[in-house]
Amino acid sequence: MSEHLPNLDTSLFKGLPSSDAPEHMPRILLLYGSTRERSFSRLMVEEAARLLEHFGAQVRIFNPSGLPLPDDAPVEHPKVQELRELVLWSEGQVWCSPERHGAMSAVFKAQIDWIPLEMGAVRPTQGKTLAVMQVCGGSQSFNVVNQLRVLGRWMRMFTIPNQSSVPKAYMEFDDNGRMKPSPFYDRLVDVMEELVKFTLLLRDQQATLVDRYSERKETAEQLMARVNQRSI
Repeated sequence: MSEHLPNLDTSLFKGLPSSDAPEHMPRILLLYGSTRERSFSRLMVEEAARLLEHFGAQVRIFNPSGLPLPDDAPVEHPKVQELRELVLWSEGQVWCSPERHGAMSAVFKAQIDWIPLEMGAVRPTQGKTLAVMQVCGGSQSFNVVNQLRVLGRWMRMFTIPNQSSVPKAYMEFDDNGRMKPSPFYDRLVDVMEELVKFTLLLRDQQATLVDRYSERKETAEQLMARVNQRSI
């Protein structure tokens, strides 16, 4: 990795809040959107995982193979439970999908649709950081990353400014599945570096940043209703 990235300086994270003596390095979940044997969204995610590990992050990659269609199986399905547990474990996420008919793949969207906005009293994605990427079979497009940003906002995540879109992805990986040195690889480094920075900056501030007046009001009204019910 150091030979591949001669100018990469991981000491840049040491001045960030919570990173001087963190309880743990960022926990990052990576999702990809194809089950093909040579899936370029998977290869992209694996390359991103190597970079994140180089930066000291803890990484997990979810394999979508075997995940049922949304609502086509109970939530107790092992793959659904695996996905939800990884989402709860994560502090940040990386989403990468191929572009299919101008949109994200069904494989990728199925993963998002299995992640609820609420699980009991827990909101599994709210306040977590997110980096978005796409791979293209032809010319460069930004359809998917734009859609992923909409999804990230809907899931109440903090989507970082930088992103990656790789055109003609079949030309950007060697026979061993490694991404070739190029401006597209440099952009991937930029995105993963930025994700680690934002995760370190925001993860300890989530409770404050996602605190909402409307939700505090609703909670207070529910509490008052219970108090009044007991006094009857």
